[in-house]
Amino acid sequence: MSEVYAAIRGGVYDPLMMHLSSETQNGSTPSPPTPSNRLGLDYAAEAERLPERSTPIIDVHTHINGREAAALYKRVAEQYGIGLTYSMSQLEEVEPLRELFGPAIRFIAVPNYFGEDRAHHHGPGHIERIEKFADLGVRIAKFWAAPRGIEMGREVGRPDLLRLDSPQRLDAMHAAAERDMMFMVHVADPDTWFSTKYRDASIYGTKRDQYEPLEAVLERFPRPWIAAHMGGWPEDLDVLDGLLSRHDNLYLDTSATKWMVRELSRQPREAMVSFLRRWKGRVLFGSDTVTLDEHLQPGDEDEREAMRKAGSRAEAYDLYASRYWALRTLFETEYDGESPIADPDLAMLEPERYSETDAPRLRGLSLDDDLLASIYHDAARDLLEPWHAGVTAAR
Repeated sequence: MSEVYAAIRGGVYDPLMMHLSSETQNGSTPSPPTPSNRLGLDYAAEAERLPERSTPIIDVHTHINGREAAALYKRVAEQYGIGLTYSMSQLEEVEPLRELFGPAIRFIAVPNYFGEDRAHHHGPGHIERIEKFADLGVRIAKFWAAPRGIEMGREVGRPDLLRLDSPQRLDAMHAAAERDMMFMVHVADPDTWFSTKYRDASIYGTKRDQYEPLEAVLERFPRPWIAAHMGGWPEDLDVLDGLLSRHDNLYLDTSATKWMVRELSRQPREAMVSFLRRWKGRVLFGSDTVTLDEHLQPGDEDEREAMRKAGSRAEAYDLYASRYWALRTLFETEYDGESPIADPDLAMLEPERYSETDAPRLRGLSLDDDLLASIYHDAARDLLEPWHAGVTAAR
């Protein structure tokens, strides 16, 4: 174990001071803070300081698009020990990305989110895309059901357009099941959003309301489901306990890094570790990293907000690397300090206390190697490899 890693494990690691010390020794000037790098970290050097894993990390939840951005992401993934990436890329990107990544990337079928005719693209067009993805060997279909989907549906006169148990979604699920796919789902959103942008329960329902259609389709389609973002409720481990207990075909992923850092760090460590041990094999690593070629180009402030605060190759590198740094620091270390990633949800909830560039506490869980191996690799391998190979007996 390196001296630096020993310091991390001992709870005395200060990434900002380590970075400044390194930069001073090299005679260079630290980079100015950005929303993805508030602490001025050298993420490439930080990757080298993390211990090598005996098995590669499998990231089951990303959105990789754009040829140049994907190449930059590939470098970040290799630095941070990511050996296999599952991506919700657009259908047209699948073959070019396979040429770039080879066997290090697999895909999750998604609708055409950018098409103007939403009723078509989330209805018959979704089924068409599922079939085309299946023809390319894709074995997972994604069903996005965030409350924001209600707004999208209302715009075309179909408030239930993206509801999980609506007729058009059930048709798409049947089509995916006929092609022997498993499912991924996004349900609900952070508690902070239900306290602010989703405050009108007459439109969005309560957070608990989001789970009624989820439980219905979990029963209706008894195949594996991966519920993104810790099932949409990392704020309440008891809710997740109940879901996992009632549905043995349900798995969770750890994606949405800012959300996970904020909420998993707030959980008492003993409760969080106990939960992860209890459901070992049912929790998979995911980051929710999004890449776009637009990240590599400058833009005005509104455009940069839409593109998640990246407007150069250096900023895009930090954007992609920050997610892996934060998650690995959360799971592997005893670091206790500010996250390097700005979290505007803090200001959304308490604007008098926080600005959009503030960040929550990141409190490392320092998980043991056996549990890390499960979350990072074994759980995904055990679930996805047989399915990817087409071995679906008894599922």
